Amino acid sequence: MENNLRKGMIIGFIGVICFSLTLPATSVAVPYFGETIVGLGRTVIAAIIVSIIFIIKKESLPKRKQMKSLGIVSFGAVLVFPLLTTFAMKSLPVSHGAIELALLPLATAGFAMWRGGERPSKRYWIASIVGAVAVLLYSVYLGLGQLQVGDIALIVAVLILGLSYAEGGKLSKELGSWQVIAWAILIGAPFFVIPVGLSMSGDMLQAPIEAWVSLIYLAVVSQFLAYVAWYGGMSLGGIAKVGQIQYLQPFLMIGFSTFFLGESITWLTIVFAIVVVGCVIIGKGASIRK
Repeated sequence: MENNLRKGMIIGFIGVICFSLTLPATSVAVPYFGETIVGLGRTVIAAIIVSIIFIIKKESLPKRKQMKSLGIVSFGAVLVFPLLTTFAMKSLPVSHGAIELALLPLATAGFAMWRGGERPSKRYWIASIVGAVAVLLYSVYLGLGQLQVGDIALIVAVLILGLSYAEGGKLSKELGSWQVIAWAILIGAPFFVIPVGLSMSGDMLQAPIEAWVSLIYLAVVSQFLAYVAWYGGMSLGGIAKVGQIQYLQPFLMIGFSTFFLGESITWLTIVFAIVVVGCVIIGKGASIRK
């Protein structure tokens, strides 16, 4: 059991690192490709890759009872989250979005109680609340100001993705981690082909190499491979416990935005990062009952 938890935490952490590059990559790609191509086009590209893998592996169709869960995963992870975060990144800096996405573990844990049958202990909730308060205090320090439309979009994205994470983590135990997101991509992609096709233009060919690299990263890693690692980690270590690793995500995002986008980082960012890491360590040791 302990070995599975350790493996789950490691695999989940790899997924979080991959997710942490999503907002910086989105910020780079949106000005050149637009919201529809970046938000939905990534799924169409990922669907081509998934189709090839399914053909090679001769993957069998999911069971009828699994389709509802796959629909939930597809709605949140394939449609709502990419589209809303892409919309938000048109007007918000990466650090802004990173702070609000830090509330995702609480949303995931809440939906895990409902869909996954997990009951986190008081110690887990205290660690989660302290971590959430820490990122909220950090957002106040950054002077994020009044609530903008982009903020609302990110909050809605967090809630719906939390449900998708919990549902996907539960389903991956019976369907397989990579199969969950792969089938979710194939379910959503056909609905995106027409809007993506209508949004394509010759100007896209003039986009710089970093924009193309960002778009490919969003399609291959953020939309597919990162979810394979994330759902696999939650399947091994538990939805609520592995979900707490997401507290590291905003600070990884800020670090990547500093490295790739030139955004500045202060000593207070390091202090808050230490506090949040401490919450993850404490929450990791908390008991979880079914």
